[in-house]
This record gives sequence, C-alpha cells and structure tokens, in this order.
Amino acid sequence: MRNRDTRLQDFERADIARALGLISRLPVRVDPDSAQARGGAAAWAWPVAGGIIGAIAALAAAIALGLGLGPAIAAALALATLVVITGAMHEDGLADCADGFWGGWEKTRRLEIMKDSHIGAYGVAALILSFLLRWSALTMLFAEGYVWTTLIAAAALSRAPMVVLMRQLPNARGTGLSQSVGQPTLRAMQGALIAALVIGFLTTGFQIILLTIVVALATLGVAAIARAKIDGQTGDVLGATQQVAEIAVLLGLVALNS
Repeated sequence: MRNRDTRLQDFERADIARALGLISRLPVRVDPDSAQARGGAAAWAWPVAGGIIGAIAALAAAIALGLGLGPAIAAALALATLVVITGAMHEDGLADCADGFWGGWEKTRRLEIMKDSHIGAYGVAALILSFLLRWSALTMLFAEGYVWTTLIAAAALSRAPMVVLMRQLPNARGTGLSQSVGQPTLRAMQGALIAALVIGFLTTGFQIILLTIVVALATLGVAAIARAKIDGQTGDVLGATQQVAEIAVLLGLVALNS
C-alpha cells in the first residue's frame, strides 16, 4: 500500500497548474512553496499543459476560420496566440541559442551571448525561419481541415523533449530557469513521454508513430549541438528544443496529410 501511495505522489493533479504557471502566462494560481518543493518532479505535466495551450490557439484559429478569414490569417492568429500565452519564452530561447551557438568561439563566450538580452543576426534568422515554417505548415493543414488536432498534438509533443533534455543533459550554466526547476525525476520523464504519446494518439491516431520518430530525431539533433557547443543544456536550449520539435511535428503532419 505504501509503494502505491508513493507512486501516486509522483503525479499530482496540481502539477498541471504548476506546469501552466511555469511555461505559460495564463493567470493560473500556483502556490510558490509547493511548486518549489515539487521542482522537476512536476515536469511530467508539461505536455498536458502544452495540450491546453494548443487548444487555446486552436480556438483562436477556429474562430478566424468561422469568420471566413481564411487559413493563412487563421494560422497567423494561432501563432500570435501561442506567443502571447507563452510570453514568447520558447522563441526567445531559440534566438538566444542561435546567437550563442554560432556567435561565440568557446563555451564561456557562448553562454555570455545567450544570457545577453540583445538579439543578433543569427537569432533574427532563426526566428524568421521558425515562424515561416510554422505558418506555412499551419496554413496548409488548416486548408485541409486539421485545426484542433494539429495544434494540440504539436503543442503537447513538443513539450516532452524539454523534460528529456533536462533529465539527460547536465546544466551548462548552474543558474537560470533550468537550474531553479531542478532535474526531473526518472518517473517524471517517463510520465511526460506517456502523456505526450497519449495526447498525440488521441489527436493524430497511428500517425503518432511517425511523429514520434521525427520528434526524437529533432531532439537528438538539438541535444548533440548543445553538448558540442556548451556541454549541456540551459533554459534557452529547452526553449529551442520545443521550437524545433514543434516544427518537426507540423512538417510531419503536412507530409502525412497533404
């Protein structure tokens, strides 16, 4: 009985609110003491929180389509909704990684550039490409009628890799958001993967098999680059991983449904 209680404590319902409070700007009331106490153990809920974020963006897109604004505008509004809800924290991580990884010649300098609030040419290019790829993919998928499933699946599946990298790679800086949250437990990582796969299957069916493969390849790619450039991960690396994984999911869905 005691072992069963311990397993149940690994996954608390309040972790979903904690996840939303961490990776979104939604007005979710979270007890800071309990959130700090849970730390990385609550990371299993990040894909669930991602699914909720994706559903809100899908609602904005569905309203736009219902008003006859067309797939292109609906896709732009969906992306705008995602940016507002998340505070562009993942986009910021992508830009910082692009600037740091390719703007510095050694680890210390790269980490300094990533911490700098200014954005450079590499960061601008990365953001333009990210938005262009996501907008193009969403426009094509919306035109085929895939709105809710697309955004929910992409938002959920792209949050699981962040948990994996936090678990598998050391923190490269020793400070920042990734360090403050703490390393997820093994059960938290397993829970995140299961949650993402369940949401992915419910929204995309057996297409989840290919989507899992492309997300895994994208995650391995980012992990390899991060290890080579800064010997680990930071909050910016996690944000960049989410962006790359989201793009991978959307492109995979286009390939499967267009």
